[in-house]
Amino acid sequence: MALGKLFIVSTPIGNLSDITFRAVETLKSIDIIACEDTRNTKILCEKYDILTPLMSYHKFSEAQKTAVLLDRLKAGESAALVSDAGTPLISDPGVKLVESAREAGINIIPVVGACAVTALLSSIPRQDESFKFIGFLPRVEVQIVNLVKANRGENLVFYESPNRLMETLLAISKTRKGRKIAIGRELTKKFEEIKVDTVENLIEYYKNNVLKGEIACMLYALEDFDSGNDDISDKIKVLKGLKLSDKDIAGVINSLYGLPRNKIKEILLAGKQESK
Repeated sequence: MALGKLFIVSTPIGNLSDITFRAVETLKSIDIIACEDTRNTKILCEKYDILTPLMSYHKFSEAQKTAVLLDRLKAGESAALVSDAGTPLISDPGVKLVESAREAGINIIPVVGACAVTALLSSIPRQDESFKFIGFLPRVEVQIVNLVKANRGENLVFYESPNRLMETLLAISKTRKGRKIAIGRELTKKFEEIKVDTVENLIEYYKNNVLKGEIACMLYALEDFDSGNDDISDKIKVLKGLKLSDKDIAGVINSLYGLPRNKIKEILLAGKQESK
């Protein structure tokens, strides 16, 4: 008996009209649809008269449901994996299923469509094509700060929830003043909003404006990023914590790393101006 096929089907991220003809045809033609929340997917299916049975498949049932779906695929049935919104496996469950299906020799077919990452990036100014997508940021402030510092030279793309966005912006603002960020909220929906400004300005903006809906962000890379200088800046902060004078700090950095004293003084001065 021939093996079934596994279709990875992208669904709308908001506006239900943002689905491809191919996606609708695929969802109608298969044996079962695996989805995060059957209630959400049912709305989409009813709009397009898709009668295919639904099976819940989320992060808490991933291991169990993967085994069930794999048995059906091996028996010759075909299935589709969808998420609540957008492209499956992009910060959504499904990795285990795709990995298991591939190991079993099952053909995996992507049916492309909407994705919040590409929706945001296509509608904001960027200096170059490169970016780094990291899914959702960690919840602990110090982890956010460390992550942002470690990726200062990257256009950092991430998702965030409306309840945590203000905390995230406040954490980012502690890494360096004046960082530029793009925030896309309710993308493709009636109240879609895309803002590009400094972190500090957007903190003030969201204090007085409604903040709800799914959110995608891009924290712009620092244009004056210099990894060598940033490493030295971090070391200077440690030495300042030991209550050393600027003269002593310059001497230590010069002795350990061979950096000219006038360059060290420039970094010290830049740090003072940034903290004002």
